[in-house]
This record gives sequence, C-alpha cells and structure tokens, in this order.
Amino acid sequence: MLNQQNRLLARLTLSALMGVAACLPTLTHAEALNFEEAAHRLQANSDRLAMTRFSVESAQLKEQATRHLGGPVVTAGAAAFRFQGAVQGIDLTPLTHTIGSSIAALPAPLAAGLTRLPPLPNSLDLSTQRSGNTSSVSAILPIYTGGATTAIKQALQAKTEEARADGRQVQQEVFNEFVQRYFGAQLAERVAGLREVAYRTVSEHDAATQRMLEAGLVAQVERLQARAAMEDAKRNALKARDDAELASTALARTLRNNERIQPMSPLFVISSPIEPLGYFTDAALERHPGLAKVAAKKREAEQIHALEESQKKPAVFAFGQRQLRSSDQANWVVGVGVSWRLWGGVDRSLMSEASHRLIEMADSQDKQARNDIALLVEKRWMAVDQTRRQFLALTPSLELANAVLQLKTKGQKAGTNSTLELIDAEVNLAKAKTEQAQAAYDYVKALADLLEVSGLSDQFGSYMARADLKVQ
Repeated sequence: MLNQQNRLLARLTLSALMGVAACLPTLTHAEALNFEEAAHRLQANSDRLAMTRFSVESAQLKEQATRHLGGPVVTAGAAAFRFQGAVQGIDLTPLTHTIGSSIAALPAPLAAGLTRLPPLPNSLDLSTQRSGNTSSVSAILPIYTGGATTAIKQALQAKTEEARADGRQVQQEVFNEFVQRYFGAQLAERVAGLREVAYRTVSEHDAATQRMLEAGLVAQVERLQARAAMEDAKRNALKARDDAELASTALARTLRNNERIQPMSPLFVISSPIEPLGYFTDAALERHPGLAKVAAKKREAEQIHALEESQKKPAVFAFGQRQLRSSDQANWVVGVGVSWRLWGGVDRSLMSEASHRLIEMADSQDKQARNDIALLVEKRWMAVDQTRRQFLALTPSLELANAVLQLKTKGQKAGTNSTLELIDAEVNLAKAKTEQAQAAYDYVKALADLLEVSGLSDQFGSYMARADLKVQ
C-alpha cells in the first residue's frame, strides 16, 4: 500500500507542476536595480527634489539681487512737450498816455509826423504756442538709513536659509519614502514567491490525493481537505502576486521609470544593537532641518524688528541732478538731505513691540521643536531595537517549521502522516518565512525613520553595509 502511494506521487509530480504553472500569472518585464542604483535615479528624476532645488535657487537669486542695496540710485528722465498760452484784456491806456507825452516833448516837425500814426487800442489780447523737450539724470545716495538696508539684506539671507532647510527636509522625506517603497517592493516580491512555491507544492499534493482517492487509498474527506487547501493557496498566491506588481509599479513611479522595478538588494537586519540613544539625539538636535528652519525664522523675525526700529530714525542721503545739455548750458544741483518721519498714522512703538513678539515666538518654537524631536528620536530608536529583537525571536519558529516539515514529509512517505498534515507543515513554513521577511522590512523601515528624524538619512547606506543578516 505504501509503495503504491509513493509511486503515484512520483508519477504525478511533473504533471502537477505543469498544471500549476498554467494557473499562475505571467510576469511582465521588470528592470533589475540594486538600492544604490535606484537611489541615484531618485536624485536625478524626483519631481519633488527638483521643486526644492528651484525654490532654493529662487531664494538665492533674490538674495543676490540685493547685494548692491544701499548704493546709489541713478535715474534718467526725458520729456517732450508742446504748450499754448493766452493772455486777454491787457490794458494799454497807460501806454497810450506815455506815448502821447513823449510825442509832445519832441520837436514840432518830428511830432507832427508822429501824430499821423494810428492810435493804440485801449486793450490787447496775446496768444503763443511752443514745442520743446528736456532730459536729465539724477542720483540719490543713502548715507544713513537707521539699519534698514542691513535688515533687508539679512532678512533675505534668512529666507535663503529657510529654503535650504525646507529642501533638506523634503530630501529626507523623499528618501525615506523611497526606502519604504524599494524594500516594500522587495517584501512583496518575497511574499509572492513564497506563496507561489506553497501553491505549487500544495497543488502537487492535491493531484496526488485525487489519484489516491481514485485508487481507494484515501477517504473522500481527505481529498476535499486537500482541494480546499489548494484553492486557498492559489488565492493567496494570486493576491500576493498582484500586491508585488502594485508595489513594483509604485516604486517605478517614484523613480519616474517606464518599466517596473525589480529590487535586487535584499531585506536586512543588523543583529547587534546600533549606536546608543544619545548619539541619535545629539545628531537630531544638531542636524534636523526643522530646527534649522526655526532658526531661520527667528533670524527673519530679528530683521523685521530691526527694520521697524529703523523707522524711528532719520534717513540721510545725498542727491544730485543735471540736465543733459552741453556743459555751458546745463542746469545742475547737488546737495545733502535728511528725512525723519514724525507721524504717519501708525504707532511705530506698537509695531516694534509686535515684531519683537515674533522673536519670542520663534524662541518658543525652538524649545518645543527640540523637545518633540528628542521624544520622537527616542520612540524611533526603541522601534529599531524592538524590530531587531522581533526578527531574532522568529529564528526558532523558522527552525521549528523546517523541522516539522521534514518530519511530516518522512511521515507521509512512511504512511504515518496524512497529506493534509504535510500541507499544513508546508503552509506553516511559508508563513514563518513570510513573518521573517515582514520583520526584516519593519526593521528597515524603523531604521530609515530613525535616520530621518536624526538628520542622518545620508548614512542609510553605511548601515545597510553593516547588516549581517539578510533575507533572500
């Protein structure tokens, strides 16, 4: 009886494998990339990183645009004009009397000739038209602005620092998301492979059980149990493959790749504890981009306050203007002026106090951010150690699942174990390997989260190189 079962199992193995292969989906082409290659492609293709670079460059250009602020301001102006003037009702009576008196005083022969001239009117209307143009160049040189010029320049510098801090924050967020998607795709592929292997194995046993049922070697109940196990394994394999396809597509979208990505770098775990909590806390308080942004905000607030204070002080400036004509005809003027706004409808003291509140708010933000970051570092550091211990704790379970499978395989050949028991053992082994891969992914994710909050995302590769346990 036992030999007959073994012969049936041997004959059915090849045909079962062929049938299973026909049921599983055909994999589309995928580009194989290791982690370093994929990271380089992320830097080159990420739209979020490009947006960040443009933002920083814009802030830098604005800062550079004001490098000559506080120097002379030179302007040139020109105008062309045409005008008409009119004067009506000019009284000529005094002039008539004056002319008459003058004629009377002349010698008689000459006066006699002038008396024949026509008389002047009593009034006269005059009108004139004229066209012309004018041009000039003028300059103003600030001598003293009460600190306004310096405040504006330094405020723009603080804006650039804020943009850089935002850029570092986005870069770390993008990298962390990339790590999760890369190793998430690796996990999904690993799970899909395990599910498909389990499906093929269970299918072999299902086919063998059918033949054994036909030969009268097993009961109908055992046959139905094997069939149900196979359908369950098939459903899990198909779902796992769909998940792997989706994870690979998500990774490809992250890298702006036209083809799906097949991750080649395996999931990993560092078996020994990483650096102590204080190391990461100190790094976070020194390198976290959120703190750099708060510092830039504080500097901005200080310059806004300085600008408000400058409004209380006079402004001294030199000025000059010259017409654009030949040197002997040009009009020009030079001088020094002072301007001091005494009242403008705004209480400058209150405005200054309001700007000082922004500085105090930035101080409070810094304290709160440092406290929150330190707490988050501790939480994520503990998560790394917890996932490490969880991964190591799964080793006995995996060894047990392997041992049980070997025992059930021998027992099934010897006739002491049923096919269903062997299927359960194989399913349990696949489950143990899946849990191990999931634990490794949890460790990688926790490590990436810790490095992000510590401002050490650029060191992820060095931790990856230190890994002594890999899931392949």
